[in-house]
Amino acid sequence: MYAIVETGGKQYRMSEGEVYKLEKLEGEVGSEVVFDRILAVSENEETEVGAPYLDNAQVKARVLSHGKNKKIVVFKYKPKKNYRRKKGHRQPYTQVVVEKIEHGSK
Repeated sequence: MYAIVETGGKQYRMSEGEVYKLEKLEGEVGSEVVFDRILAVSENEETEVGAPYLDNAQVKARVLSHGKNKKIVVFKYKPKKNYRRKKGHRQPYTQVVVEKIEHGSK
């Protein structure tokens, strides 16, 4: 069983028991997070797709940790003009483990 979830402007294919790095979410470590923007749920051979979201589905997950990803370097350069700008960025993330995918038929 898996669900397609939209969070942080991205879509993730989530299964029970799996660990995911998502865009930073509010919540303390150990707290429960509920995702209700479910695009699709597949169980066995049956797939239900929302338009755009499913009303009768949700994914429950537990927050494992918060952190920052590896640094990326943003470098701007214009030739022959002595223009150079170097900037670093580390994107914050939240690591969650999916505990349960709830889906009720209409």
